[in-house]
Amino acid sequence: MVELLNKELADVIDLNLQCKQAHWNVKGPHFIGLHELFDKAAEEVEEFADDIAERGVELGGVALGTIQAVSKNSRLSTYPLDLASGREHVAALAGALGRFGAMTRAAIDTASKAGDADTADLFTEVSRGVDKLLWMIEAHLQSKE
Repeated sequence: MVELLNKELADVIDLNLQCKQAHWNVKGPHFIGLHELFDKAAEEVEEFADDIAERGVELGGVALGTIQAVSKNSRLSTYPLDLASGREHVAALAGALGRFGAMTRAAIDTASKAGDADTADLFTEVSRGVDKLLWMIEAHLQSKE
């Protein structure tokens, strides 16, 4: 379970930094709304990271949360550094959230099959939160503005 938790930890820390990258660099007519939304997403994702890291330590492991460990172990795609428009950032973050959500659902299954209901429950909570963030961000892709 500790190995599984550390895989998710690398991904969720990367996801947090991708949210911050979008937050810092978004531009365009919907700047303030997206700037605030991306910051809210980063805050929520950071809470997921803390819960995942603490669960691994509770199980006797070491949380591998350094930037070097995250860079080496994240399974998310690299966030493009040349984005500026709100729509571009929304699309990039929606992709990252969707990928992370899929990996988290796979982790629920892995933890359940291993008989660790508490870790599966933690991943279920994270999955619900990520799905909500994805819904809020994808809503910005559903309009022509």
